[in-house]
Amino acid sequence: MMYKRIVTTIALFALTYAASAQPSREPYREQFHFSPKAHWMNDPNGMVYYQGTYHLFFQYYPNGTTWGPMHWGHTTSKDMVHWQEQPIALYPDSLGLIFSGSVVVDTDNTSGFGKNGQVPLVAIFTQHNQTLEKAKSDKFQYQSIAYSLDAGKTWTKYAGNPVLPNPGIVDFRDPKVRWFAPTKRWIMTLATKDRITFYSSSNLKNWTKESEFGETLGAHGGVWECPDLFPLNHNGKTVWTLLSSINPGGPNGGSATQYFLGDFDGHTFKPLTTKTRWMDYGPDNYAGVTFANTGNRTILMGWMSNWDYANAVPTEGWRSTMTVPRELGLQMADNELYLTSVPVKELSSLNGKTATLTNLKLTDKPQDLTARLGGKATTYTLTMTAPAPADVELILSNSAGNELLIGYDKASNVYYIDRRKSGNVSFEKSFARRSTAPRLSTSKTLSLSLLVDVASVELIADDGLGVMTGIFFPEEVMTKLSIRSSSALVIPKLSCTQLRPALP
Repeated sequence: MMYKRIVTTIALFALTYAASAQPSREPYREQFHFSPKAHWMNDPNGMVYYQGTYHLFFQYYPNGTTWGPMHWGHTTSKDMVHWQEQPIALYPDSLGLIFSGSVVVDTDNTSGFGKNGQVPLVAIFTQHNQTLEKAKSDKFQYQSIAYSLDAGKTWTKYAGNPVLPNPGIVDFRDPKVRWFAPTKRWIMTLATKDRITFYSSSNLKNWTKESEFGETLGAHGGVWECPDLFPLNHNGKTVWTLLSSINPGGPNGGSATQYFLGDFDGHTFKPLTTKTRWMDYGPDNYAGVTFANTGNRTILMGWMSNWDYANAVPTEGWRSTMTVPRELGLQMADNELYLTSVPVKELSSLNGKTATLTNLKLTDKPQDLTARLGGKATTYTLTMTAPAPADVELILSNSAGNELLIGYDKASNVYYIDRRKSGNVSFEKSFARRSTAPRLSTSKTLSLSLLVDVASVELIADDGLGVMTGIFFPEEVMTKLSIRSSSALVIPKLSCTQLRPALP
């Protein structure tokens, strides 16, 4: 009997180890990106850092896996890597559904919500009244607030909602609020149909219109949504960055986020250039906004999907994932200033073993690197440099014949993600596409970094100047990695670091 017990124990241990070494049994569940345990998720909301905790709220429908009556879901993290889902923060009420918005730390208690020295967190969000919409009213979106006195655990809605009534605009939503010290007022950056409108307030309750921006600038292929306004430092000078997501009208179809660099004086935003620029050229980074209260760091997360097919992706029981958090900065390229984004340094806490190849000789025949980089892996970071811009293509594949192509096309001077043969692409006709991003850097050294998860890839090129995000749905996990070039090319260094899962 003792022998049988020992054999059984060993067998159970082996099964447990094998299960822990494999990705989640859900075929497309990301291992180091946040996704809800169940049901529908879209835009990130109310992102704030407070008392050692990062709070991520998000558009959430708890009764289905497609878009529905919106709530604010809630998850928290100490490091932006390991997330713990919390109870729903905000529910719909008689004023309507809970659309996108932001959270601020009201340190000076300008709102008056604080009691007994407690600092209030104040949420500012859009409410969407479906009853008014069905009645064909043009005033069914307006702004409301709620506050928390227990560090974001529970929320109380303000009895005087809405605090900003609709002036007669169909699309009037997604308030992003920040404190502007020079004027000692809160500034609300609001998406208003096809432009941005700025409002100011001393107490988060009474708002005054300051100005509008964007009527004749930027991309206008669809409605503007989920704006953000924040300062960045470049060589000791403050440069204000204005984000505006747009759907449709992105550079590769469907949803995307454009940005403007300029100056803001508390009243108006003045751009440095009238050129349209995109934060991420991939098809799957939308509605990204920044965390409040992070000091000198500016950290953004986006919704890793696209409204062209978000309701149809082939996941079961849940839908949608967020990008990894990215730190934003500014960089000059060809005498122009651009926004950059790179994964936060905290992600390195997941690093496992690293394999490095040097002086790798490429030809037009795919070279299988799988074994040389440590064997089959589904979650990893890959970095490489080339001495001069030249065609280079990385191929993620599996035994089912699926291929995801990622690379640089010298003739067109573009980076690309090609998922036309990446697996299941039949759920929506626009999904099977080759997306491209112009190379902005003029450096003679090509640098490329990939973040690969079970069902997504994030391409970071030239220190964050070129960024692309794409999701994919292979028939089997992509465990094979190959590389090729249309010309004889030597890669001085290529490294691959396996990443441990971050799931709770």
